[in-house]
Amino acid sequence: MNYLEEYKKWCEDVNFDEETKKELISIKNDEKEIEDRFYKELEFGTAGLRGIIGIGTNRMNKYTVGKATQGLANYILEQGTQDKGVVISYDSRKMSDEFSMQTALILNANGIKAYLFENLRPVPELSFAVRELGATAGIMITASHNPPKYNGYKVYWDDGAQIIAPRDKEIINKVREIKDFKEIKTINKEEAIKKGLFHIIGKEMDDKYINTLKKYILNPEIVKKQGKNLKIVYTPLHGTGNTIAKRLLNEIGFENVYVVPEQEKPDGNFPTVDYPNPEEKKAFKLALELAKKVDADIVLATDPDADRLGIYAKDTKTGEYMSYTGNMSALLIAEYRISQMKEKDILPKNGMLITTVVSSDLAKAISKNYGLECIEVLTGFKNIGEVMKKAEENHDKTYVFGFEESYGCLIGDYARDKDGIAAVMSLCEAAAYYKEHGITLWDQMNNIYKKYGYYKEDQVSIVLEGSEGAEKIKEMMSKMRNKDIHKIGTYKVLIFKDIDRDYVKNMETGEEYKSELPKSNVLYYSLENDAWCCVRPSGTEPKIKLYFGVKGNSEKNANIELDNLKEAMVKLVKDN
Repeated sequence: MNYLEEYKKWCEDVNFDEETKKELISIKNDEKEIEDRFYKELEFGTAGLRGIIGIGTNRMNKYTVGKATQGLANYILEQGTQDKGVVISYDSRKMSDEFSMQTALILNANGIKAYLFENLRPVPELSFAVRELGATAGIMITASHNPPKYNGYKVYWDDGAQIIAPRDKEIINKVREIKDFKEIKTINKEEAIKKGLFHIIGKEMDDKYINTLKKYILNPEIVKKQGKNLKIVYTPLHGTGNTIAKRLLNEIGFENVYVVPEQEKPDGNFPTVDYPNPEEKKAFKLALELAKKVDADIVLATDPDADRLGIYAKDTKTGEYMSYTGNMSALLIAEYRISQMKEKDILPKNGMLITTVVSSDLAKAISKNYGLECIEVLTGFKNIGEVMKKAEENHDKTYVFGFEESYGCLIGDYARDKDGIAAVMSLCEAAAYYKEHGITLWDQMNNIYKKYGYYKEDQVSIVLEGSEGAEKIKEMMSKMRNKDIHKIGTYKVLIFKDIDRDYVKNMETGEEYKSELPKSNVLYYSLENDAWCCVRPSGTEPKIKLYFGVKGNSEKNANIELDNLKEAMVKLVKDN
């Protein structure tokens, strides 16, 4: 069925309500809009189902959410794990509370228990709750850091990690098997409660989560001492973060926590930011204004579902607030935690630090310095979760730290997704520790570079929307993978990896071998002088993403090299 036939069906089918049909009739003369809404079905990507809110197969609405949930329910019933239940949380986005309630009741109609949070809660608490309750799955209604017009549907399995292959494909196949929306089962809330299928969770889970995070504090005495002096500005960017963050910081001893008032309350319109993403410098405008007013030491922001953390730290020498990339903030936390564990003789002998192929190579240098195994996985925290699960099952390795460049890390094995709340706690603890030793977080970041080398990274996203954009992205990837590239800018290409084809080529010797990584649409180029770059389509947004990394002999040198590599790689991808 083509997109026009699908559109016509939605306009006429009795399964769709009048409000739905009214919205569709309003676009009847806009074929491009019709095509964008109906040319495909939303699919699980690197972070689940995600799309623009609206009517259509390529949109987030009660029908696509219903179909996804019924497919998941069918899968759970097939596994025979329905009695273990499913935990559901949601963030502040438009329709999140409606989608979460709808999801719970569809599961209930299929005889599956649902544990729904009483109101919005962060992703990491959902991951924690799945493990704590021994649930078979978890669902988070969120579009993470996407613009306000988006919402999404992340699916977790019983280990608390997002679903991975082959389970993700098996679930989407169950979704695709649903050919008629009449197959989606329903039940009312009162009946679901009477049958013992609908459960609300809240404060008791908050307490367990917060108490678990407190166990990961390495220097509680220093936190209490410097907690009186350290000044912290925090913003949840209208999302879930402040349901937990301020309470946690106050309870462990930080007395001067200033939450940006204009961004404190949840609001799916995100009225003070264009893009609720802590990767974006514009998102920090109000937080930095408040920081200057109160003379804050550090400025922190979490995204709407609070799995990502962005930071600025004050450079006391210049008085300026300096921004950190996701690599910088994560590895600052890593160096602090691992060095302190080493000093206290609690660093495990079989410890592992897990990173991703597009994250900083500084992780390898830190791992080597402390005798940890550095394990590199594909993009997506679910792949870090998979390594954690195998280690837990095999009892052969101990998780110490994991992170990805996209502003996310996890400090312990209590959960299986990146945790912006724990990162807030750890970053503040590190700031207190370094303040006790007479230096700032910015001083410490420079100390890390002096110790290991000036590793610098960046990324560029080329946005290409709609069906034409999707085809253009495919074409760009195809041209790159089918061309022998021996030089990028001034850098020789040493190794080329096409992970989708399980193919690696040594560009100097011509030797070919397998990548031994799971199939994924990723092209990776190892370059001379410890530089690298990578290209992949986004799994959640209409864009192709380019990543770059260099190692310089000074900050100035590294920045120049990075800019040159970035310019060369963008030109190469666009011109191909």
